Amino acid sequence: MVRTNKLLAACIFLLAGKFANAQPGTPPILADTLQVTLDSAENMFLRNNFQLLAQHYNIDAAKAQVIQAGLFPNPNVSVTTAVYNTQTKGLFPFGKNGEITGQVNQLIYLAGKRNKQISIAKAGTKLAEYQFYDLVRTLKYTLRTDYFNIYYLQASAKLYNQEIASLQQVVNAFNEQEGKGYISEKEVVRIKAQLYSLQSEYNDLVNQINDAESELRVVLQTPKVYIYPQVNTAAADAQNPLAYPLATLVDSAYKDRTDLAIAKQNTEISKLNYTYQKSLATPDITLSAGYDQQGSYINNYNFIGASIDLPFFNRNQGNIKAAKANIDINNALQKSTEAGVEEQVYRSLQKAVDNDKLYRQIDPAFSGNFERLMHEVLLNYQKRNITLLDFLDFYDSYKQNILQQNQIKFNRISALEDINYYTGTNFFN
Repeated sequence: MVRTNKLLAACIFLLAGKFANAQPGTPPILADTLQVTLDSAENMFLRNNFQLLAQHYNIDAAKAQVIQAGLFPNPNVSVTTAVYNTQTKGLFPFGKNGEITGQVNQLIYLAGKRNKQISIAKAGTKLAEYQFYDLVRTLKYTLRTDYFNIYYLQASAKLYNQEIASLQQVVNAFNEQEGKGYISEKEVVRIKAQLYSLQSEYNDLVNQINDAESELRVVLQTPKVYIYPQVNTAAADAQNPLAYPLATLVDSAYKDRTDLAIAKQNTEISKLNYTYQKSLATPDITLSAGYDQQGSYINNYNFIGASIDLPFFNRNQGNIKAAKANIDINNALQKSTEAGVEEQVYRSLQKAVDNDKLYRQIDPAFSGNFERLMHEVLLNYQKRNITLLDFLDFYDSYKQNILQQNQIKFNRISALEDINYYTGTNFFN
């Protein structure tokens, strides 16, 4: 019996280790680890993300279209000369025996087409800028959500790591005593079953972490690195979702939501295109000036002229009708986007308040008291005052308590990030 108690004491010493000291294991194929704060992660994202870089180049391309739209059409020059004079039998004759003509043509846009093209190109540049900032907003939301998710999942993984390591030591110690009568086979089997259950749960948790890590690495463009978020928990705890009234949040959303700005800009572009398509119904004029040496009714004939298409058949009717329909389409899409803004902000605030209320109801001393009780349960199990089943039940309750608290903390932070996303403003940082 003395030997049994010593064995249990050694096992309990392992089980009673502080869970906070454990670290979730780094995947074997990722040799490097990176500890980053949220600010550092956002700076890395803005510097390194290739999607942002590509979208920024799209803005440059749109600005180039403004330059192109302002350019005038090039003049057209034509020159002809005789190849062979049948009377003098000469090749390429010049002078009084030759014939040469020249003409210059210049297309002139009418109905303000050039200015309308410039307006459309400028509106396209604004649209590209809004698309860039909307991409920043979306990717930053992904970054911040993954960042906090990984932090709290890793906190849960620490618990699993410590419990698995401790139970593995217990199983190893029990295996050494198997068959010697110190420990019943029933206890050994029950401990092993608990260990296998923890290992399975831990494997599922690691998969969740690795999926979030993978998505975060793509956003940060940091391949082959395992990221450890460094969260300022005191600043996170101080956030209050009711710090800003609903009206302020909604006003910010209408002003700063880039997806709404994109919808409005698409409507504006469709209106500009409609005006431009109507202008295309007016034909352009081509001015010309030329010279003919001796092929006209007089020698050295100089002339000027003008030409214009007669709009009898094609007055751009189809494109005008399609452009008008696009106004209605984009206007409907804009109203649809606007209709969802207020509801999205309200729901995100409601969710944040509910999650914050649940978080505030947790007794700060609960975890400490639970850990103290856990130690007493371990001692009572050592003294055989409680059964193995009671010990494992309390052990599992301790694990569930830590996991639930981590989930509640993440749900609260995630809800605050939803407010930031749906308002287009970092109210909670």
